Amino acid sequence: MNDFETDQNSSADLPPVRELTKPLRRVLGTLVEKAFTVPESYPMTLKGLTVGCNQKSNRDPVASYTEDAVLDALDELRRLGLVAVVHTESGRTERYRHYTRKRFPFTEPQLAIITELLLRGRQQMGELRARASRMVPIESLDELRSEIEGLISQNYVRTNGPLDRRGVEVDHGFYLPSENVQMNSASTSDHSAVERTHSSANRPASGPPSAGSPPAPVDWSRHLEELKASQLELQSEVQELRGRLESVQDDLANLRQSLGA
Repeated sequence: MNDFETDQNSSADLPPVRELTKPLRRVLGTLVEKAFTVPESYPMTLKGLTVGCNQKSNRDPVASYTEDAVLDALDELRRLGLVAVVHTESGRTERYRHYTRKRFPFTEPQLAIITELLLRGRQQMGELRARASRMVPIESLDELRSEIEGLISQNYVRTNGPLDRRGVEVDHGFYLPSENVQMNSASTSDHSAVERTHSSANRPASGPPSAGSPPAPVDWSRHLEELKASQLELQSEVQELRGRLESVQDDLANLRQSLGA
């Protein structure tokens, strides 16, 4: 089956994209995500894309876009050179594909990171790596930091603190000024609590010394790192299962469409 596209505008003739409305972020993010995770269903039909925009997993907030609203967003994304319509040889169903790689200088991991942020908003480093890795493998937090630093340098991503700080959050930079989304400083309460506990454990007691040797201080930092590693493994497994479920849901939606349901 041969397909052909009707959007042939050169990206060089289009202005840079720095702001996207909520519907545009959701539709574009869904298109890129599905291209990565369920390529057999891509390019996407309007019905399949609407289902993807409204799914309950990997979306924050969960939304209820109508097909008309998704179509309006697609028209605007086409005007921005971010989406193209694809006509099948039979001409029965229009499908849509993204042009994100043509419009932005993203590496594949950076594209996965941006997509995840468009779909869920601000996230901590560990959960962002686990979720973006559904689309493109990101082997370590060091690799994630390197890719995010490249995005920060181009003002596509922002954080609320240094990337090596515990609890730092990352977010995309495509918000409209009217949304007034602020990045507050990263909370250091957990880190401070650990330091206080560690200091008190090593501080000499003010009262008379007790018999025997004092107990060894607890290495809270090591325990926290072990818990983080276990959490990331569980998140990766859950995300993989969700990706498989989404693939089944997309296949079911396409089957219903083909049957005229």
